[in-house]
Amino acid sequence: MAVDRLLPTREAEDLLDLTRTVADKELATRVDLHEREESYPEGLFAVLGEIGLLGLPYPEEHGGGGQPYEVYLQVLEELAARWAAVAVATSVHTLACFPVATYGTDTQRAQWLPSMLEGRLIGGYSLSEPHAGSDAAAIVCKAQPVADGYRITGTKAWITHGGKADFYALFARTGEGSRGISCFLAPGEAEGLEFGRPEQKMGLNGVPTTNAFWDGAVLAADRLIGAEGQGLGIALGALDSGRLGIAACATGLAQAALDAAVDYANERTTFGRKIVDHQGLGFLLADMAAAVDSARATYLDAARRRDLGRPYSRQASVAKLIATDAAMKVTTDAVQVFGGCGYTREFPVERYMREAKIMQIFEGTNQIQRLVIARGFAQRTK
Repeated sequence: MAVDRLLPTREAEDLLDLTRTVADKELATRVDLHEREESYPEGLFAVLGEIGLLGLPYPEEHGGGGQPYEVYLQVLEELAARWAAVAVATSVHTLACFPVATYGTDTQRAQWLPSMLEGRLIGGYSLSEPHAGSDAAAIVCKAQPVADGYRITGTKAWITHGGKADFYALFARTGEGSRGISCFLAPGEAEGLEFGRPEQKMGLNGVPTTNAFWDGAVLAADRLIGAEGQGLGIALGALDSGRLGIAACATGLAQAALDAAVDYANERTTFGRKIVDHQGLGFLLADMAAAVDSARATYLDAARRRDLGRPYSRQASVAKLIATDAAMKVTTDAVQVFGGCGYTREFPVERYMREAKIMQIFEGTNQIQRLVIARGFAQRTK
């Protein structure tokens, strides 16, 4: 069912209409095949870039869409309702553009941002390592200064679009401690860079997730984004926005599960009437709808704070926590509504349930989100 959205402008309404049309044509018609075969949708992100969906929250002067974050997130939600893997990869691309857009020099922005925001270059985010996920300050991948730039050595992990992206926001160590991490705009191909076999995942199989192995590849000096030692701050700043992207993706996934469950409940009959007319099932659907609406409200609240230039880190963590927990519950309940049919691959709800689990893990686990929220209370008392 179409979500009754309260959008800020007529332009935003037209954008959402365009998104739904493109998503129905390009995503909904291809998702089952690619997820089942675990194959990459070649050319799809170029299509999204051509219609302007890959740079929405960034300035028009650099090739972006100039849209408020609350509008961009609702676009993501619509994409996720058709194909979660593509929506997550779109969110990651937006995340990967953040360092250059926010911390890059005028020359760097002019050189790279238009191609990135117009979708001619697709990005990945390379922060995590095999033993440094939520603890980003523990990364050990090294960037050693050399005469012609920086020599990168180490292993990065859990890279969405790994091996397929054209560039990566790469975080590597140039010094000691948390202030010894720097950010680089790394090319997708370089001598001394190799990618591992795509991970075999529960879901989101249409877009690969891989390790990257840096074996002495040299990045030019102008690939450093911001100052040396500024990388951790850049990474954490980007993640506040990225968590909102995942919250929107989770909400779209939950909405798709709710829609499927409602449709099935209106078609399936037991004991002489539609199952939606049984109070126990009706109440379950009502709880699912409340969870979806609550998830959407939390991410929109955080996004509107961001758009107003107000602090939103706590609200971003709340949104990520609420929306992803909601997605897990709603997709699980959707399988229950379908009964035995929900456990088969004939219907999409089993895929929705598998896809929802990772939402509680990446961009900071939900336990980390609780830690972020709790630390905010401790700081308030000092």
